[in-house]
Order: sequence, then C-alpha cells, then structure tokens
Amino acid sequence: MVMGIFRALGAAAMMAALAGCVDHANAPVLLPIGVPVNPPVVAQGICVTDGNAMYDEAKKQYHLRAQLTGYAEADALEAETTARAAAHRQYVACLSAQGYRALYAN
Repeated sequence: MVMGIFRALGAAAMMAALAGCVDHANAPVLLPIGVPVNPPVVAQGICVTDGNAMYDEAKKQYHLRAQLTGYAEADALEAETTARAAAHRQYVACLSAQGYRALYAN
C-alpha cells in the first residue's frame, strides 16, 4: 500500500518534470488587447482546437468542390495550402475574439 503511494508520487513527479521539456518554440506569444476573456493557456487551447476543426473542414470542402467541378484528382498541394490558410485565419479570429493578438518570433 505504502509502496503504491510512493510509486504514484514518483510517477507524478516525473511527469511534472517532463512537462517542462515540452517544446514551445513555435508557439506564439499572446499579447492581451483590452480585457481578455480567458487566460492565455485556455484561449490558446480553444483557438488551436478551432483552427484544427477548420483545417479538416477546409480540406473536406476542397475535395467536394473538386468533385463538383469534375476534377478527378484534387491538387494535394493546393488543398493543403488552402486548408492551412483557413485554419490560420480561424485561429487568428478566435484569438481576437478572446482578446489576444498572436506575436510570432521570427
């Protein structure tokens, strides 16, 4: 029983230590504009989820348009570019609605 508690505490400590190793190099810095609706971590999670959903929907819509116009094979590069652009627009719009502006380090 006691060993199980120590193992659980050890595992929790290891997970906490490894959580600091997650690479956030490409994540934008969220600058608050006015009064933000949610904390930056919550807003980031919400907006990334919205962007991912828009990416999937944009790809699906691209392939449907290709079928409707008679193109048997859709251009994979154009589909990817269109989906990424739609996802980024959705992400930026969501952040703006949350009260933040994304600042990317170049």
